[in-house]
Amino acid sequence: MRSAAPDSSVGAASANPPPDPDAASAAPLRAVGLVRTFGAQRAVDGVSFTLESGRFLSLFGPNGAGKSTLLRLLSGALRPTAGELRLGPELLRTREPGWQHRIGVLSHQTFLYGHLTARENLRFFGDLYDLDDLEERIDAGLAAVDLVARGDDQVRTYSRGMRQRLALARTLLHDPDVVLLDEPFTGLDAHASAVLKGVLEALRDGRRTVVMVTHNLTEGLEMADIAAIQVRGRLAYWESAEGLEAAGFPGLYRETVEASA
Repeated sequence: MRSAAPDSSVGAASANPPPDPDAASAAPLRAVGLVRTFGAQRAVDGVSFTLESGRFLSLFGPNGAGKSTLLRLLSGALRPTAGELRLGPELLRTREPGWQHRIGVLSHQTFLYGHLTARENLRFFGDLYDLDDLEERIDAGLAAVDLVARGDDQVRTYSRGMRQRLALARTLLHDPDVVLLDEPFTGLDAHASAVLKGVLEALRDGRRTVVMVTHNLTEGLEMADIAAIQVRGRLAYWESAEGLEAAGFPGLYRETVEASA
């Protein structure tokens, strides 16, 4: 079932619409009219959505749709040209330390230091957050991404998949409320993908809110509570993943992109 095209002032609509944007207690992550321009280009164009606490949103879209820019707005790496972001009733000023402690970001850059070991990398980031029980957190993080045996090796000796898994352990080290993932499966072999998928599945515990940008329609839909499609800076589709069939989703995706281009 395909969602109706969104109203440009809202940024998303659906046959089963997203929760009421005013219901902040039930939907703590809320974007309201987010816009980000680069010169004359509107990379993010009036995006609004409400995502309930503990939900997993998979965000799809063609290259240049503004997905990574939207994720950077949510992370605080970019300031919006217009609009606002709320977590519950709280207006978020994304560069403030309080917000940075509540989010975890896995981007195309791992932000790891090659001359340090995996443990030293995690210890460095844990010290930045002034975490209690840091060594226990490091042990648990390495175990979760299947890197205990390589924990004392320098990261420069790691494969692409191992670095990505360690970057995910870094992302989750401070137990964030909101996790933002930008193409986490890109460049991974089958083993690394399976380990990463297992960790992400564990995040679906109803406690953390997750937003994942991905081009992998099958894997993204499988993991999602909510599926969204962004085209030309706007959310063209927003739907509960529960009623979507994997076999029909690629066609729905193409139809949505073509209709919104």
